Amino acid sequence: MSNKIRVTTIAGSPYDRGFAHGKQWKDAIHHYAKERVDLVASGQWSGGFKKTTADIIDLAEKTMPHHEAYAPDLVEEMRGMAAATGLRMGELIIVSGFTDFIDTVYGVSKREGPLEPALTIDDCTAFIVPDSTADGAGFFGQTWDMHDTATEFVILLDVQPEDGPNSLVFTTTGCLGQIGMNEHGISVGINNLMGADGGIGVTWPFVVRKVLQQDNIDDALKCITDCELAGAHNYLLFDKTGRGYNIEAMSTHHVITELEDTPISHTNHCLVPETVALAQERHPDSQASSEKRLETADELLAQRPITIDTLQEMTRQAPICTTSKPPFHVESCGAAIMRPKTGEFWAVWGLPNENEYEHFTV
Repeated sequence: MSNKIRVTTIAGSPYDRGFAHGKQWKDAIHHYAKERVDLVASGQWSGGFKKTTADIIDLAEKTMPHHEAYAPDLVEEMRGMAAATGLRMGELIIVSGFTDFIDTVYGVSKREGPLEPALTIDDCTAFIVPDSTADGAGFFGQTWDMHDTATEFVILLDVQPEDGPNSLVFTTTGCLGQIGMNEHGISVGINNLMGADGGIGVTWPFVVRKVLQQDNIDDALKCITDCELAGAHNYLLFDKTGRGYNIEAMSTHHVITELEDTPISHTNHCLVPETVALAQERHPDSQASSEKRLETADELLAQRPITIDTLQEMTRQAPICTTSKPPFHVESCGAAIMRPKTGEFWAVWGLPNENEYEHFTV
């Protein structure tokens, strides 16, 4: 594998974009989809809810009406991907929205009896740096942490729709989008949270891509707050005017924090009592990891000056740069940093402390 991030351009109609994505990465998407469907079926990620892969895929397909109502054009993009790969829509929902879908499985399976503790996934350390602390042009950035076998599937999509803004999207093969910025300076990213209130609803990559279809941050925020979510994520929004938000969004409740004059950072545990009440209990080691990463991020973001070089270095420092070890086998599979006011986008494939960031513009 190359240490550079692989860039795929998808252009034209929604179906054509999805078909191009699926055609180029067909083998990788098949591999990644099987891995993730099997992980869900095993029960270890969702409280011991063990089912056949067919049952799991059928459950994923029950979310399709929600996705269709929320973003029919993105469903059409996924249909193009399904045509190119030969996979079912349910399989693509799982490969794309895995960390939301396991909340769905957890929420649905609670009705069938007591659950075991779910395997905790530590996903991402994220931050927003306001304009006032970054020479008038702030930053949004994050690591993307996942089970270590996901690293090989990381790509960067150059999305050029026939109708709507262009965007750069850090993602994985088969996934509509995870982290990105569009030509209007709307940027979005996420931290995974573990929700106990998951249900049949919209998975987070659809939310990310719909945010990137907007030309202002107010409409982008509504894409999160007006959505019936399948699972729990923390979303971060930032735009070229310097406005920003952090949203702890569970399936049944959300809390919005507006960016002021100090940086915001977030990791993988809920910080607000209303959302803490709706979260699954985390493994003590995983909770400690999330708390330590948040503490480290806050300390580093209190230093001055804040520049692209200091932020890249921040993502390379332990424990923010996470290396795989048992029992969780989670690592920093890549990272992205964006500066909406200038349209600049830096992305790195794999561990940031082993690879170099590359510079792009939207």
